[in-house]
Amino acid sequence: MHVLERHDVHVSGNPAGPTLVLAHGFGCDQSMWRYVVPAFEDTHRVVVFDHVGAGGSDLGAYDPQRYGRLEGYAADVVALVESVGAGPVTFVGHSVSAMIGALAAAERPELFARLVLVCPSPRYVDDDGYRGGFSAAEIDELLTTMDDNYLGWAEFVAPVIVGRPDRPELGVELANSFCRTDPAIGRHFARTTFLSDNRDDLARVRTPALVVQSRVDAIAPPEVGRWVHEHLAGSELTVLDTVGHCPNLSAPDLLVTAMREYLER
Repeated sequence: MHVLERHDVHVSGNPAGPTLVLAHGFGCDQSMWRYVVPAFEDTHRVVVFDHVGAGGSDLGAYDPQRYGRLEGYAADVVALVESVGAGPVTFVGHSVSAMIGALAAAERPELFARLVLVCPSPRYVDDDGYRGGFSAAEIDELLTTMDDNYLGWAEFVAPVIVGRPDRPELGVELANSFCRTDPAIGRHFARTTFLSDNRDDLARVRTPALVVQSRVDAIAPPEVGRWVHEHLAGSELTVLDTVGHCPNLSAPDLLVTAMREYLER
């Protein structure tokens, strides 16, 4: 199967404009970008896709060994960018896809003009001198709960991730997205995500980057965004005045403004 079919790639916007590739986070699919895509279609060629195992991707292509490390997803991104062509692209990665994009750019810098890392985290577990947001015991409990009752976990945690109790429909939407994922794939991707440690990989990235951080984020706290900015050469940091880990869903106007200001400079 061709890479574009495998990842259910959709291309829209200005065919003569620079290419913008948008990558979704854990438990999500390309629909999470639907509030952001229209804002750039006049000026950019916009590419959205699903990671293997998510959305409309080819589930038969899911290989637990390949996707047991973020490098497997990064290799997919490299192949996808090569397939969509049109020169070096701006890659926008949300949550775990921020690190996937960073890994891809480190391996093939000529393919990436700029990175936009939305609520990134190179390591979710606290360490000496580093706050990831979770203790090792909390991550173990999270993964055990997913193993025991994935659907129940999704319904409980989604509103916490979105962080907008004033808009409960967003939590429901994210929970439904989690529940559309095959539970076995979801649990495996969760382990790959929450047990990753890509802090040292940031030193290999030379692509200019914008780090976008929510003011309050239960998954990737502000300290993580600052850490990524401080350890990523040539990066800028923007803190959105919003709450939650999914500003592409809950505060798209703020995210679009930050992206536009960065891309126009």
